[in-house]
Amino acid sequence: MVQKYQSPIRVYKQPFELVMEAYERRFPTCHLIPMFVDSEVLEETESEDGSIHQIQRRCKLDVDAPRLLKRIAGVDYVYFSQENTLNKRERTLHIESHNETFSNRVIIHELCSYSAHPENEDWTCFEQSASLDIKSFFGFESTVEKMAMKQYASSIKKGKEIIEFYLNQLEEEGISHVPRWTPSLDAPSSSSVTTKPVCATPKLLHLELPVTPAVSIPVSTDASDHEIATATNNDATQSDATSNDAASQPDNQTENQTGTPDDKLDADYIKRYLGDLTPLQESCLIRLRQWLQESHKGKTLTLTPSSPSSPPFQIPKDEHILRFLRARDFNMEKAREILCQSLTWRKQHQVDYLLETWTSPQVLSDYYTGGWHHHDKEGRPLYILRLGQMDTKGLVRALGEESLLRHVLSINEEGLRRCEENTKVFGRPISCWTCLVDLEGLNMRHLWRPGVKALLRIIEVVEANYPETLGRLLILRAPRVFPVLWTLVSPFIDENTRKKFLIYAGNDYQGPGGLLDYIDKEVIPDFLGGECMCEVPEGGLVPKSLYRTAEELENEDISLWTETIYQSASVFKGAPHEVVIEIIDASSVITWDFDVCKGDVVFHLYHSKRAPQTPRKDPLVGQHSSITTPGGNNVQLIDKSWTLGLDYSMVESPLICKEGESVQGSHVTRWPGFYILQWKFHTMPGSASTNLPRVDDVLASLQVSSHKCKVMYYTEVIGSEDFSEQASRRQQVVEEDTEDWQRSPDFTGLEEWTCRSSKEMTSTSVPS
Repeated sequence: MVQKYQSPIRVYKQPFELVMEAYERRFPTCHLIPMFVDSEVLEETESEDGSIHQIQRRCKLDVDAPRLLKRIAGVDYVYFSQENTLNKRERTLHIESHNETFSNRVIIHELCSYSAHPENEDWTCFEQSASLDIKSFFGFESTVEKMAMKQYASSIKKGKEIIEFYLNQLEEEGISHVPRWTPSLDAPSSSSVTTKPVCATPKLLHLELPVTPAVSIPVSTDASDHEIATATNNDATQSDATSNDAASQPDNQTENQTGTPDDKLDADYIKRYLGDLTPLQESCLIRLRQWLQESHKGKTLTLTPSSPSSPPFQIPKDEHILRFLRARDFNMEKAREILCQSLTWRKQHQVDYLLETWTSPQVLSDYYTGGWHHHDKEGRPLYILRLGQMDTKGLVRALGEESLLRHVLSINEEGLRRCEENTKVFGRPISCWTCLVDLEGLNMRHLWRPGVKALLRIIEVVEANYPETLGRLLILRAPRVFPVLWTLVSPFIDENTRKKFLIYAGNDYQGPGGLLDYIDKEVIPDFLGGECMCEVPEGGLVPKSLYRTAEELENEDISLWTETIYQSASVFKGAPHEVVIEIIDASSVITWDFDVCKGDVVFHLYHSKRAPQTPRKDPLVGQHSSITTPGGNNVQLIDKSWTLGLDYSMVESPLICKEGESVQGSHVTRWPGFYILQWKFHTMPGSASTNLPRVDDVLASLQVSSHKCKVMYYTEVIGSEDFSEQASRRQQVVEEDTEDWQRSPDFTGLEEWTCRSSKEMTSTSVPS
């Protein structure tokens, strides 16, 4: 498995030329890097005008590895090749490193770059990426990989410290300024290069090596470039290293990453708004963020009557992405899976608009005994729930599970908003809240089975979509019946979440280690012996006159799954899902917006003058029990006796859509009739030279259980004039909000979205 690393952008608040002077002091050896034994210059070239300077070095490293492993490998030192290209005109230094030792068994590749800050020419930016691919290593592949991950993580932090050490050394020597390069009037073109061979050693071989690219964008790395890249190198993403790389945060740091190109993250922003992360944790965040940007590139929310001025689709905020990574211990693949499921859920049920559209029924306002109340000592928003005073049976009978779930979701959405506000107010990252639950009054009536069932469903939804939002749960005045309730509920709560629970019986919360350790005395509620008036309702029994019939509640309890503009469907091998749209006006515009939730599909758009058959289910589909579940819809409309080109025709080229992709497109109809949108199971093509499937294809097919794919889609037919008007309105929204979005740390690719929107008007389906 190839391990990868991608750094945030780190900023030195010194000019590029001064940083380069400090960088060169690391050679030929550096006492601050014990493993860096020595280095020799193999070749040095310089353009005739002096603007471009290239150096090729061989670095000798004493890797910290068990002696037994070194004896088995038959080496004492590891050698790396490094090529530096300094462009004084452009003020950039590009560094590329790879291993020479064991290059047929291990491929280590690192890219680093220093460059002048795009918005402050007196600052310097640094960025790095790396990859590690262990093909074989005497049966110690796993050991070498773990060792490399650990050493590489520690080396990353040391690289920044080394540059700062030499910068301080320069300052002590009275060197605070290095003049910039300026071309002489009679200097020849920089394309003319003079070679200065330093020794008889042949030219480096790194260009001939099968280098594994570190990331999808060209990046670079830091001072510890060569030695980091060494056997310690592995750009792993899923490890817990103990380094902290963020630079000191300037007082005037704004929310956006100051001048970071291509919407990348910088280290100061991470430290200020996301907290202290190890280098490998930073890499996980950056790479998952990049994946989301690519998979949703150009994506826009559909303009619906309920949201006529919806902004372009944006990837989740960095804090939200980080929560999912923490919930899976920074295993990027697992985090990506649950994050995509949550994003699909949020989109399908319009959760992003919940705070704007949801109005609590009066019953909840009067009898739901919970509410926000100041903050704890760490600045986390504080939510108080007087569960013992709540008539759970009455609320469920009067409102049903659905309304209670929506209310709890609105509480969580409000909690996310308050965390953002408190991060700004307190000047430090706050990503979760504290919940105080008062159980005084809890008795057997709270164990009413439908009420417990509703509670478990709510816990399940919250756990799946709001991970790592609970910082601490204080349970006060727990009665004797509490262990029974805890036994029922605890299996549904994540183990990491359970560790955050603090339970106090009776008045124990008033003693040492109690409430005062977590909440300031001034904000302790009056009903707990404090002096602060708490506006949380006192609750009481819900009048039976407000109860709803079982039929009314049953109809409403599925509303969260049906009140959505999106439909879900399953696609099987041999059983595509099809949707028909009848067009009367030939100049209409068919629009579609869908997400591939599972597997890979091929999207087609067909036209027929004949009405398709009555929707049917293929016998093959009936073999899959999941087809009857919500989201398991599968409909086929094209009769098997129809012939393509005679009975129906293809009006859009087939579009292969990968799992996790979002696709939005439109088609301007040329003829009236019936248009059929089809999602078909995508079968991997076999090798061209043989009828046997490729190994990669077999492995990929195994990832799609039972040959089933899932899509979530929305279609709409718009008159050509209305479509042009909506596109114009959408463009106007973009122009009005561009400045605000660009200031946001979550702004992603506005130019790409605008370009994609204009392309959609010409009738194409575009994967995003």
